[in-house]
Amino acid sequence: MQNYLIRNIAVVNEGRTTVQDVWIKDNRIEKIAPNITISGNYKEINGEGKHLLPGVIDDQVHFREPGLTEKATIYTEARAAVAGGTTTFMEMPNTKPAALTQELLEEKYEIGRQTSLANYSFFMGAANDNVEEILRTNEKKDRVCGVKIFMGSSTGNMLVDNYLTLDTVFSNSELLIATHCEDEKIIRHNMEVFKQEKGDALTAADHPLIRNVEACFESSLVAIQFAQKHNARLHILHISTAKELQLFGNMLPLAEKRITAEVCVHHLHFTADDYAQYGNLIKCNPAIKSPENRDGLWEALLDDRLDIIATDHAPHTWAEKQQPYLQAPSGVPLVQHSLLLMLEYVKQGKISIEKVVEKMSHAPAVCFQIKDRGYLREGYFADCVIVDMNAGSQVTKENIYYKCGWSPFEGHTFPAAVTHTFVSGHLAYENGKFDESVKGQRLLFNR
Repeated sequence: MQNYLIRNIAVVNEGRTTVQDVWIKDNRIEKIAPNITISGNYKEINGEGKHLLPGVIDDQVHFREPGLTEKATIYTEARAAVAGGTTTFMEMPNTKPAALTQELLEEKYEIGRQTSLANYSFFMGAANDNVEEILRTNEKKDRVCGVKIFMGSSTGNMLVDNYLTLDTVFSNSELLIATHCEDEKIIRHNMEVFKQEKGDALTAADHPLIRNVEACFESSLVAIQFAQKHNARLHILHISTAKELQLFGNMLPLAEKRITAEVCVHHLHFTADDYAQYGNLIKCNPAIKSPENRDGLWEALLDDRLDIIATDHAPHTWAEKQQPYLQAPSGVPLVQHSLLLMLEYVKQGKISIEKVVEKMSHAPAVCFQIKDRGYLREGYFADCVIVDMNAGSQVTKENIYYKCGWSPFEGHTFPAAVTHTFVSGHLAYENGKFDESVKGQRLLFNR
């Protein structure tokens, strides 16, 4: 494997930015120091004027394989992720078939091993009737990121609304339990009311009123009650409302929290006012809501009630999104542009680059107890990204790498650019070109 020496680059790590040299040898970071002298064969990269960040760890993506590969594949979306500075992903189980058995789960890992340019892990799926299979995951808790519970409707047979099932999983799982929290009864009631009132005239602007604040809050409250009852390790995904934030605290260090929360980039960026422009393109679950919710999310992100920034990357074909509201599926492709979006907010002064690194790299590694990743440390895997904070990058049809071929950011110019992405020491992406000769690695966990 090629070794690399990155010279005079601003290293962003653990709350500090310092100009250093970084020596990458084989898979790992061998040395970080002001002036490194080495011998032997290596490639030197001039990092002057650029920043080196730990690779983004996205703890929630939907890469659609197996069974929904007209939308995306693990190969295509991992490639897009790497182009955007995401070196590691954790993928959700609502594929077709859903990953509801250990055998189906391992089939996904094998696809990842063969095709993923990024490092990978896959969640075990929960249903009302597969408790034994879920608990078998305890045997591989050092090799599986977690158990995913949909407490609101999803693709496939994965709605878990049986309280006995929930109680059993929360009391017996030795893995992190990640939940999608929306109350199905509230949503169904709201949908009936809106259908009676508007019929086929429903639009994406109605989405946050149907999948409303109360649906999110009530479901998150239930999940937290189960977790507190059993002292389970709970991670609530894609918080979208200001009201839910009262459920989370910032008094403990992240590593000591038993209940953590994630916010997604689209909930930090868009509001319900944007449905007029984007329509179904930003239809997602939970819904993008009114501006005061976005404001609350930013406040909680910056004061550490929200722990992780992720994407919930969920691609659908352009044709599917052009259907009427009731037929158009929910989900937005985001993994290629999440880091660039957050760096735009850095440029605006809304968040520091050190805080972005904390929430997108360090915190996922801590929350999931990922082994030797998430930081720029000697001895850790060399998952790292070079960004140019002074070079704009325009999103065009030609440089969107998602299989679905579209992005809500098409036509937008971000004020920063990802120039290099290293995955486990392999330079997988450099200035618009990929080297796919080495694949990413399966994540291991310190559990």
